[in-house]
Parts: sequence; structure tokens; C-alpha cells
Amino acid sequence: MTLLDPPAGLRVDMQRNRMLLVDAAGRLFGAGRSATMSQIAAEAGISTATAYRHFASVDDALAAYRFEVGRELLEFSRTQTSAGLELLEAVCAKWVHLVVQHGESMIHTRSAEGYLARVKAGAYYLTVQADALAMPLREASRELGLPHPGDEALFLWNGFFDPREINDLIQSLDLTAEQASARLVRTFTAALTGWSASRT
Repeated sequence: MTLLDPPAGLRVDMQRNRMLLVDAAGRLFGAGRSATMSQIAAEAGISTATAYRHFASVDDALAAYRFEVGRELLEFSRTQTSAGLELLEAVCAKWVHLVVQHGESMIHTRSAEGYLARVKAGAYYLTVQADALAMPLREASRELGLPHPGDEALFLWNGFFDPREINDLIQSLDLTAEQASARLVRTFTAALTGWSASRT
């Protein structure tokens, strides 16, 4: 069960309120606006007290939103029929498009902990993303003739595909999502090759 999956027996109206809050948080932050729980609740059309019954903080609501985006990436990844680098390219391109589509709401789930530490600790909005990348990273490593570096591949991928950096790259260099994705994949695979060579 994820934080978005309702507990057994949860009333339909409570399920609806939870999703309204997630969507409202995404809309507000996606438009570049910071918001309090009260503002998210107002945007969702429910009371602040009800909002706090679902999420303890704004960060929790945004994590739930980020999880939904990650779940979309996972579903996309699982339906692909390509293999090797082609699979990695497709999944990375989908991720870049999701980052562009969801805007600023993707960059507010920041933490003092590093990416791998959060994945290992079970940060559900990141583990779903890691699940989506498992096969593409394994396939790309195989095609490149590399031993699969496991969590190290995730670490490198996050360095290149962090939503904040994707937005910066597209906006600062006036690139399309397709151009950004293609350059990032090429650079990531070069880094993966170099990282693997440094381990031997």
C-alpha cells in the first residue's frame, strides 16, 4: 500500500478529498506559487482541518503528487517493448516531458538527505521512480557492455535528470524537451561508462 492508496474501508468521500488535495498542491506549486496547507485546502474546496487529516504538511502533499508522477513513469516504462539504449532513451524522454508538464511542483520535494539515502530509506515518491528506471538502466548497461552498477546508476541518473536541473537546462539554454532529453541521455551514458571504468 502507498500513501495514496486509501486504507481498507476508507469512505469514498475521503478518497476523493485526498486526491483533491494532491491535485490542488500540484496546481498551485506547478504554477510557481508557494502555498500553505490552508491555501491548498481552499484550492481543493475543503476545510483545512480535513486537509490535515490526510497530510501532516505541505511537503507530504507534494510528495504524494510527485508519487503520482512517478507512478505514471512506472506505467510507461512497463509498457515499453524496446530494449537497450532505446528503452532508456524512451523512459528518460517521458520523464523530461513529465517534468515540463508538471512544472515547479516537481522541485519542492527537497531534503537534507541525499537521493540514494532517501531511496534506501523508502521515500515512496522516489522508490516508484527507481522501479521505473530499473529495467532501462539494466538494459542500457548491458548494451554498453557494462556490469550493471545498481544504485550507482540511480545516483548518476539523478544527477543529470533532477527536475530542477531539467527546468534550468530547458529555460536557460532555450532547448526543447526532446533536445534536453537527448543531450542528457548521451551525457549520462558517457558518465555511466566512465564510472564503470573507474571501478576496475
